[in-house]
Amino acid sequence: MATASRGLPILGFRALEMLVILLFLGCSSAAAVYAGVEPEGEGMLRQVVGRREDGGGGGGGGGGGGNFFEPFNVTYDHRAVLIGGKRRMLVSAGLHYPRATPEMWPSLIAKCKEGGADVIETYVFWNGHEPAKGQYYFEERFDLVKFVKLIAAEGLFLFLRIGPYACAEWNFGGFPVWLRDIPGIEFRTDNEPFKAEMQTFVTKIVTLMKEEKLYSWQGGPIILQQIENEYGNIQGNYGQAGKRYMQWAAQMAIGLDTGIPWVMCRQTDAPEEIIDTCNAFYCDGFKPNAYNKPTIWTEDWDGWYADWGGALPHRPAEDSAFAVARFYQRGGSLQNYYMYFGGTNFARTAGGPLQITSYDYDAPIDEYGILRQPKWGHLKDLHAAIKLCEPALIAVDGSPQYIKLGSMQEAHVYSTGQVHTNGSMAGNAQICSAFLANIDEHKYASVWIFGKSYSLPPWSVSILPDCDNVAFNTAQIGAQTSVFTVESGSPSRSSRHKPIILSLTAGGPYLSSTWWTSKESIGTWGGNNFAVQGILEHLNVTKDISDYLWYTTRVNISDADVEFWSSKGVLPSLTIDKIRDVARVFVNGKLAVLQAGDQKCFDELIGNYGAFLEKDGAGFRGQIKLTGLSDGDIDLTNSLWTYQVGLKGEFSMIYAPEKQGCAEWSRMKKDNVQPFTWYKTMFNTPKGTDPVAIDLGSMGKGQAWVNGHLIGRYWSLVAPESGCSSSCYYPGAYNEGKCQSNCGMPTQNWYHIPREWLKESDNLLVLFEETGGDPSQISLEAHYTKTVCSRISENYYPPLSSWSHLSSGRASVNTAAPELHLQCDDGHVISEITFASYGTPSGGCLNFSKGNCHASSTLDLVTEACVGNTRCAISVSNDVFGDPCRGVLKDLAVEAKCSPPSATKDEM
Repeated sequence: MATASRGLPILGFRALEMLVILLFLGCSSAAAVYAGVEPEGEGMLRQVVGRREDGGGGGGGGGGGGNFFEPFNVTYDHRAVLIGGKRRMLVSAGLHYPRATPEMWPSLIAKCKEGGADVIETYVFWNGHEPAKGQYYFEERFDLVKFVKLIAAEGLFLFLRIGPYACAEWNFGGFPVWLRDIPGIEFRTDNEPFKAEMQTFVTKIVTLMKEEKLYSWQGGPIILQQIENEYGNIQGNYGQAGKRYMQWAAQMAIGLDTGIPWVMCRQTDAPEEIIDTCNAFYCDGFKPNAYNKPTIWTEDWDGWYADWGGALPHRPAEDSAFAVARFYQRGGSLQNYYMYFGGTNFARTAGGPLQITSYDYDAPIDEYGILRQPKWGHLKDLHAAIKLCEPALIAVDGSPQYIKLGSMQEAHVYSTGQVHTNGSMAGNAQICSAFLANIDEHKYASVWIFGKSYSLPPWSVSILPDCDNVAFNTAQIGAQTSVFTVESGSPSRSSRHKPIILSLTAGGPYLSSTWWTSKESIGTWGGNNFAVQGILEHLNVTKDISDYLWYTTRVNISDADVEFWSSKGVLPSLTIDKIRDVARVFVNGKLAVLQAGDQKCFDELIGNYGAFLEKDGAGFRGQIKLTGLSDGDIDLTNSLWTYQVGLKGEFSMIYAPEKQGCAEWSRMKKDNVQPFTWYKTMFNTPKGTDPVAIDLGSMGKGQAWVNGHLIGRYWSLVAPESGCSSSCYYPGAYNEGKCQSNCGMPTQNWYHIPREWLKESDNLLVLFEETGGDPSQISLEAHYTKTVCSRISENYYPPLSSWSHLSSGRASVNTAAPELHLQCDDGHVISEITFASYGTPSGGCLNFSKGNCHASSTLDLVTEACVGNTRCAISVSNDVFGDPCRGVLKDLAVEAKCSPPSATKDEM
């Protein structure tokens, strides 16, 4: 959408000698901007042999191959991906290695496996691996080889999406900015300069994987690869050149002889040798473009990203499970959660438009690496149920039996033979699994099949691994709910705990008593500035080495102008047609008082996605005029402008511990916070091993460093007051605006500080603040699961652990009472049971209360079973608690407190 020109009134000065404009590219992928003020299922090939202990090394180090698996081939047919010649139903977990630290990777991968994933999926980020043309980087968060070997060491497979275009809400879509400078280049079309660079990088990655023996046929974990990414969405913009490019990309990839299949997502005209796949909230209706290709869901959007100034999206666990169950029910074979762990956009990697630093994504594993319950647990149970059905799912070569059960109810039956669905399957020797779906958004349905009645909640799928007993229903959650000390992905200050305040007064357990400040130079500050006529495009000047670029020009103002303003009672205005991303205007070194339109009004929504990305840029567009003068407007567009890239403090690295002498620091005076100021203080690290979060909600906008590490951009931009509700009705098609939270509050307050970047004490925190804020209100806290709650009925399904496969492959279940499970984070234990009732309790987590029916022994029994343990399981039956009210359906509700071991010892 086009944005009208805006007048920016400038406070009057007696002589307006110099106008300095700062453009801040908040999301350096060039989002449109304003002129503003402010299962584990151990598969056949899961035997790990000769595991490397070092996990590999940076840049292909770590010696010769991994030998993690016995070498196996990967092929496919119309039904599934074939691992070692056998069909598999595969669950994949999206996990982007640069959005976590290498120290986090082993735990994250293990949690993916524990949650039921067979495969890890990741993009490969070109701009991270080739920051300058021909100069490659595979260290620290970009140590791809180490990441792949850690996946293999857990016995998991890898789906490697080389692209090399990623999108991923990542800076410039994953393209290195230096690509734009290659003469004659056009991205993602039949353009020789682009194709040459793309082929060089893709070949580099493939060669590296081969050298490290990481392909399946070498004993490695890589089973699938992707070339390009959602190109079908924009291919039409390039006409026949787009079609030729797509065909070239496919043939180039195939020519690299990787020995495993390649996929293209959202590419309905993918060539015969490439599997076309689906990306969406729902893919149960998707079919590939040829019969001989399996149905693959490369991006199951189980959450959504957040933008500065927007509310936080959430996708309910029930709907996510419904979408996945429907996918396998209707013939799907491999599904990948985008994301299973979202992580953090550290440094300046966040893309546009206006992507926040957190990439939490409402994923099953939160930004800090902690399980998000009940989503993680509910999906884990779903995966276990699907794996119980795997023998039946892979046995059907054509379509499953389809039974219409009602106007909006249906069943799909997978079996080794024809099934008479009117009779009981009990005692039947054939392998048989069934999915019963109710796609009605509002009504329960009772359906008759297999000689019995099944009750189906709205918008749900029941899974029957033996075509008889229900193992799982997508709408009925048996997993616990977790409440965190820091609400992951939520900027709201929790009322349930008292944060550690980084105050100016002595006595805080973590923080030095003193804040120091240093003023940033306004305008040109270094010898590398230059002058040129006219307005230059932002990225062409900065080369993305900084978010910041100063534009400086001079304007002579006459006495007649000053008299004109005085007589007319007006002020001069600076009018800018379009700006991307954020501008600050300084007049004679002082920040001007600006008045602009809505801070969230953009001229175009582009940045890391779309066609013609190389033509996209940042900075000023159109005319820049100084209006309100006695002789008319002055067009500054083609004036002589002086350019200065970056901040003086940034290039002096005053955020680094070893560079503290490069700036003049003075003690901060209370209530004297100024824009364009550097702040620093020292702090101690919270004890333990839990992730650390810092609340920067009292600040305005800027960047934050800890011990020299840029933890990301911060911005306390507030979401609209409307658009959120206290609860979310999950039935019905989901979209990113359906279930939102955090309205009327800053989009992000809490920021992740990886514990690996911290010392026990004397940690340096440095902030660059653009608009002014109050650093004395910053708080620091360990992030962990503080409270766990669960409620299970005595008529809930038997635990999935009571199911097994007979030697024939048929699923079988032993009669067992339902179980309530509680689990604290690793290294934490259940320190107290704060509520327990077996009977008719009411309310929910943090709000349970006893009903008229209550077994008095509940608290003692649950306390004995759980306190002091990291996890516990309790049978929900009269056999355990007695029967406090005969003939009444009873529930067990429990709320427990989790504590670090040291805290537990003090409390017990």
